[in-house]
Amino acid sequence: MAKTPAQRIKKHGSKAAVPQHSLPPVINPTTSRSPQAAQNNTNLILIAGVVASLFLFWYFHLLTLQQLTQLSGGLAMPDSLVGGFDTSYVGQLNAAMDGDARGQLNYIHKTAGTLFPLIFGFTWLLLIGTSVARKSLRWALWAVPLVFVVVRLWGNVAIDAALASETADAGQVALASGLTVAGWVLFVLSLLAGAAAVFLRKTPFLGKKPAKIG
Repeated sequence: MAKTPAQRIKKHGSKAAVPQHSLPPVINPTTSRSPQAAQNNTNLILIAGVVASLFLFWYFHLLTLQQLTQLSGGLAMPDSLVGGFDTSYVGQLNAAMDGDARGQLNYIHKTAGTLFPLIFGFTWLLLIGTSVARKSLRWALWAVPLVFVVVRLWGNVAIDAALASETADAGQVALASGLTVAGWVLFVLSLLAGAAAVFLRKTPFLGKKPAKIG
């Protein structure tokens, strides 16, 4: 039976021949990624976010809200009215819609009406953050989609509250109408901010701080 290294050392002392064992080399000692790989991952996320935003916009505004007009006698949902609405319109809509129809609108607000601004806002924040180098300009552009998300989510709640009352409350209607108009304006401004970010991405020197002279 072969002797162990300890037995050889005990018998022969320092002259004992002890076999040397080497550890296998470490695979992938670092987890660092190249800037190109990180940029490719960011681009994939941006593409997925833009596609998801387009789909949710179509699903929310062009499909489900349009389908709900079948339950409101042809009257458009408040979310679709770019120019806002008044107490009289909400009263007509409330009279045309029963509890089930209002419940469906509330459900749409909680699902697609919530997912669309959140995913759109996240995508635009990522687009601006990876395209604009100047910090002050980046925060200025970030503010637009951030406010858009808040206004749109608040608008969903305000519209549901305005339609929940049997008689249209002037204050609730004014709030819901104002948030709806502001949401559309901020949506357009967000698109412009994204376009500006893409332009700055192609001409990066415009998005950087100018070098100090002297």
